Amino acid sequence: MPLAERPRAVVFDLDGTVVDNMALHAEAFSVFMQRHGLPPLTPEDRAKTDGRRNSEIFPLLFDREMTREEWMACEDEKESLYREVSKGRLVVVAGLQDLLDRAAALGMAVALATSAPALNVAHTLGEIGLAHAFPIVVRGDQVPRGKPAPDVFIEASRQLGVAAADCLVFEDAPLGVAAAHGANMRCVALTTTFSAEHFRALPHPPALACRDFAAFLALAGW
Repeated sequence: MPLAERPRAVVFDLDGTVVDNMALHAEAFSVFMQRHGLPPLTPEDRAKTDGRRNSEIFPLLFDREMTREEWMACEDEKESLYREVSKGRLVVVAGLQDLLDRAAALGMAVALATSAPALNVAHTLGEIGLAHAFPIVVRGDQVPRGKPAPDVFIEASRQLGVAAADCLVFEDAPLGVAAAHGANMRCVALTTTFSAEHFRALPHPPALACRDFAAFLALAGW
């Protein structure tokens, strides 16, 4: 599906895609890592963890198996920090409202497919006043496998009632791009977190990498 060929549905990741907030997550992680005597996250760490579910992130960070109770305690601590530091500071990525308006005018269905936990989804969408804009929200903790597995996007396709091949995904993380590819969905990567060069070097690069939704609309010509 060329980008100029309009999809029937648009599926958005949340963190780093709808909102340019990964620096705020980094702030929260910095405090969390210091509290637990862990080294700061490197760009390589981010490439391995951004987009994953917390049930997978924290065992990677602590380099050991963790019980559900352990990783959920870590999730509660770190995500509470995120919600605290991000309050009043969240900004939507440029062009998002224009894209949502254009999708509505063209009759495209819209969904959110994210690894963020429920409290973060509610907080983030509430802060930017866009909870109404995403009638379908699928979280990574609602499907068997998290990104880079395609489950969250496949479930979004099912709930949308639109074939995966007719969906277009917007992502900001390499693991999310891999998940979209696994779901047989076209993908546009936003360079809010990783560079265009990083995305082009992936085994299955996105159809396009651009800085924001405004740039996408200019290129796609919808």
